[in-house]
Amino acid sequence: MHLTSATSAPRRALAAVRALSARWVGEERALDVLIALSCFGLMILDVPGLAKADNSLNSYTAPPVLALGAATLLFRRRWPWLPFLVALGYLGWLHQLNLVQFALYSLGRFRGRRTAVLATAGYIALAYVLFNLPGWPDSRGETLSSFLAIVVPVGVLASGVGISAYRHDLVRELEAQRAETAALQAVQAERVSVARDVHDMVGRELTMLAVRSEVLALRARNEPHHKDFEELADTARRAHLMLNEIIVRRADRRTATPGLDGLDALAEESRGAGTPVGLDIAEAAYRLSPLRQAAVYRVVQECLTNAVKHAQGEPVAVTIRLADGNLVVTAENPLPRSAPVKDPVSTGTGTFSMRERVESMGGTLTTTRTDTTYEVRATLPAGTTGAGDTP
Repeated sequence: MHLTSATSAPRRALAAVRALSARWVGEERALDVLIALSCFGLMILDVPGLAKADNSLNSYTAPPVLALGAATLLFRRRWPWLPFLVALGYLGWLHQLNLVQFALYSLGRFRGRRTAVLATAGYIALAYVLFNLPGWPDSRGETLSSFLAIVVPVGVLASGVGISAYRHDLVRELEAQRAETAALQAVQAERVSVARDVHDMVGRELTMLAVRSEVLALRARNEPHHKDFEELADTARRAHLMLNEIIVRRADRRTATPGLDGLDALAEESRGAGTPVGLDIAEAAYRLSPLRQAAVYRVVQECLTNAVKHAQGEPVAVTIRLADGNLVVTAENPLPRSAPVKDPVSTGTGTFSMRERVESMGGTLTTTRTDTTYEVRATLPAGTTGAGDTP
């Protein structure tokens, strides 16, 4: 029992150490500590020569001073100028170049090219001034050329590596932003597609419900259920209004739109709402591609919906013909003699939706209003079924 407890304690301690190290691997603070220790290790190798060249330090006092300078690298992300200024101080006092390399890299890494170039130029200028002052060790460069051969590569190389890492991070961040934007656009496109289908399908059904309820209310004017039908019509209108206020329609991407075969059922629904519909479809139109048939269905659907809203009871004549290589769809209805008692629920996007679909296929859509009639005319290229015509 005691043996098991004794052996399990080191295991738990080892597991805790592993968990702690796993949290630190890849984290910024772990990398900063590693860089600070690496800098300190390089500087500590120069302690014998440093103590000999600098009379104010010896082999006992130099390590704490160097450790203090290396510790400034722990703040290199938020305050990269701190290790750089300390490095310049060490350069003049201790003739130490190791800390400068890490400091210039940090400036280029976290502040970009302009800051790194300015810092490198300042470092070289200060080093040149120090070289010309009395007391510069001969071991750090007996001539100006030998001195610059040491100082310039140290600064330029460190800054260059830092700038490269900085630009790499920018590219990676840009790619991440692009990927996120593409994902958001895909989600938005799907939402818009669903919203458009709701507008075309659910909105139409709500309109039909409101119109039929009004018709039943008129027929049951002197019956007990008269107010019930009126309330039902008002409820349908409010639901349609809320639907139009909530949904933002910006695109038209569908994959399951009926073709010309669905126009008969569409016309029958309008007739049931009190709007007579006449269909005149050329036989050749049924051989068109599914994409063009879907476009025709949507145009006719919107025309009939608008007729039910704005010209209830007036006949609608729908004609679909092929002429000169074009598909021509016309929907015409007389204007009502008087304005409706209640304003129809409408957002004014139906015509925009029709025009958007037709123009996306290289066609045109026009609306003509006279004193007595209203006509919608859509003209599309009559294409054949192909890879690009699959709805």
